[in-house]
Amino acid sequence: MFPTAPPNPPASEAELLARARRVAGRRLADLAKEHLVRVPRSLRSHKGWVGNMLEVALGARAGSKPVPDFEHLGVELKSLPIGDNGRPRESTFVCVAPVDQLHGLTWETSHVRRKLHKVLWVPVQAAPGVPIGERRVGTPLLWCCDEDPDADVLRADWEDLTEQVRLGFIDDITGHRGRALQLRPKALTSDDTRLTVGEDGWQVPTRPRGFYLRASFTAGILARHYALGGR
Repeated sequence: MFPTAPPNPPASEAELLARARRVAGRRLADLAKEHLVRVPRSLRSHKGWVGNMLEVALGARAGSKPVPDFEHLGVELKSLPIGDNGRPRESTFVCVAPVDQLHGLTWETSHVRRKLHKVLWVPVQAAPGVPIGERRVGTPLLWCCDEDPDADVLRADWEDLTEQVRLGFIDDITGHRGRALQLRPKALTSDDTRLTVGEDGWQVPTRPRGFYLRASFTAGILARHYALGGR
């Protein structure tokens, strides 16, 4: 069997969803073989591998740019690692928080809403006892943030977290704050810093932060659409 070249970006949401449905049920090892991608032995140092594999298989082209993965469609691709109980095993990274560029931003113009406006969720088997290559892709779901029953919760969390940053209390924010959305440190090294407003109003260095969706929030999405039970 010859390897398959990476597909061109899908021309429509319908085509993207059809591709994702064709991938559903397949092993990650099979997708990797088709696209000449090496399957890592562990995800510990390859945390983004599953998502990158799905990007290749579905024709995403955005890479690391701060835009949706399927920019021309306005659709973000998010893989969801699912445990044996059918629930997400971890929080979901949304985007880097622009802690030094929050002035003038609103929920409507925020990076978070741009990323979450429309999302193609792709559940992926992630039970620890199953080798990475043997894990199978689940049934995809095309989801719109603004149509979710908890859309107001997301907005309120973003507004609360960004207000704390603007007031200079960024170092007081912990992972416990926010019902659906968290603001947590995200840095490659301890030397990686950004400038933000301190409590005295002056700019101070701080670690980069990222916005994350709680696993309980994504579990609620799955529960409503796949009838897996409540949160």
